[in-house]
Amino acid sequence: MNANIIRPTPEPTLRRLPAYHRVLQRLLDRGRTVVSCTHIAEDLGLDSTQVRKDLAATGIIGKPKVGYAVPALIDSIETYLGWKNVTDAFVIGAGHLGGALLGYDGFKAYGLNILSAFDNDPAKIGTTIYGKDVLPMDKLPDLVERMHVGIGILTVRAASAHEVADIMVMAGIKAIWNFTQVKLQVAPSIIVENMDLSASLAVLSRKLAERNEVSVSPVIPL
Repeated sequence: MNANIIRPTPEPTLRRLPAYHRVLQRLLDRGRTVVSCTHIAEDLGLDSTQVRKDLAATGIIGKPKVGYAVPALIDSIETYLGWKNVTDAFVIGAGHLGGALLGYDGFKAYGLNILSAFDNDPAKIGTTIYGKDVLPMDKLPDLVERMHVGIGILTVRAASAHEVADIMVMAGIKAIWNFTQVKLQVAPSIIVENMDLSASLAVLSRKLAERNEVSVSPVIPL
C-alpha cells in the first residue's frame, strides 16, 4: 500500500471547517488565544469528537488538556482549504446575480479572485461592472487557457444552463460554481458545487412559518 496516497476529505468535514473558522475568528477578535474542541462544539451545537476529527484533517494536533492555539488553528484551516492561495475565476452571466458577485469583495478573504464576466448580450458586452470587464463568450476558451483559470461561476438563466456549462467545460473550466437551479450533466472529472438559493429560502420560510404557528397557538388549559 502506498503511504503517500492522499485520501479525499469527506464533504461534510469541508462544509464544517468554515464554521469553525468563523468561531475562531470571533474568539481571536476578543483576545482569546487558546480553544478546545469542546468550546467550538458547544458554540455550534456539534459533538466535540466530530470537531476533533474534522480539525485533524487539516494536519494540526492539539495539546492534551490545553487545546489549540487559536492563531495556529486559523492558519491551519485557511491553508488546508486553500484560502491562502489566490484562485482566479470567471463569472459566466452578467445579469443581476452575476453583477452582484462581481462586486462582492468578501471573496478575497477566501482566496477567490474574480477577474471578469462573460455574456452573450450585446448590451452588456464591453461594459464594466465594479471595475470588471464584461467580455463576449467566444473569448472564454482563449482566456481560460492563457490565464489558467479553473473556476467558472455560472449565473445564467436556467434555460441556458446546460448549453453554457458545456461551453465552459470545452473552454477548459475544471470546476463550476452553479448558481442556477439546474442539475448539470457534465463529465465526472468536472467539479460542480450547486448553490441552491431556492432550497435555502425554502428552509428559511418554513422555519419562520413554524415559529409563527407556535407563537399564535392558543393555550389550552389543563
